[in-house]
Amino acid sequence: MWKWMLIMCVTCSANLSAEIKVLAFSGSTREDSFNQKLVVEAAEMARQMGANVTAVSLKDYAMPFYNEDLEKKEGLPAKAKELRKLMIQSQLIFIASPEYNGSVSGVLKNVIDWLSRNENSGSSRDAFKGKKFVLMSASPGSTGGARGLAHLKAIIENIGGVVVPQPVLIPHATGAFDDKGHLKEPRLKNELQQAIEAAIRN
Repeated sequence: MWKWMLIMCVTCSANLSAEIKVLAFSGSTREDSFNQKLVVEAAEMARQMGANVTAVSLKDYAMPFYNEDLEKKEGLPAKAKELRKLMIQSQLIFIASPEYNGSVSGVLKNVIDWLSRNENSGSSRDAFKGKKFVLMSASPGSTGGARGLAHLKAIIENIGGVVVPQPVLIPHATGAFDDKGHLKEPRLKNELQQAIEAAIRN
């Protein structure tokens, strides 16, 4: 009897996580980006937990700098529409953000600015409201991008997103990944896995 209930419970948990749609991307478009490696690692962990994961690169979603005059003239850029649709369809968002001068990257901020608009040239929280966000950062410095994530958290919460309490920080990122792009240190890999599992299960 207990064995049967345990099997049913595990099956139910797997089905619940399979229903969760995850969108994962990095705020860096650099070749060999630490943060792209980190978000790919996170995406694979989420898949292994049964989630439906879409991992994208912002290189494939190039957008002009947000400009209200451009928006009124041409509307929401095609790539902004595509990425916004993916955001709206997802319940959980992974963002790995590099730290530029103590804040978020310009490309990431620009994407957020566009995704907080709708196709009628108005503000919209549809891509953010009620979504859970797992924020992470890999940085060559000793703080692991903490200052940048503090800014990113404030931005996302201001437009309706729910940021999970504990960010994932990867300091000294130059030596943090192996030649296949995986985290080398078990402690850091475990922290990433715990953050993802908590976001999926709760």
